[in-house]
Amino acid sequence: MATLPVHEFRKGLIRVRIWRKRTSSGIRHTVSVVRLFRKSDVWNESTRFHRDDIPLVQLALDEAHTWIFNQQQTGNS
Repeated sequence: MATLPVHEFRKGLIRVRIWRKRTSSGIRHTVSVVRLFRKSDVWNESTRFHRDDIPLVQLALDEAHTWIFNQQQTGNS
């Protein structure tokens, strides 16, 4: 059974997923970032980014950091 992300959002073609894992040290979050692209009629994901993707990746990672921080502050982690 696959584990689902606890939060997911997009900035343009950049998709961010946040995962939660319980460890002996407490709750840990990890983040995955992909760029969406279409080849023919099929949407695909890539972990490689173009120069023009970098500002969106930066904004997306900032939003992910803020979301994780807020979860920890409210005790929802």
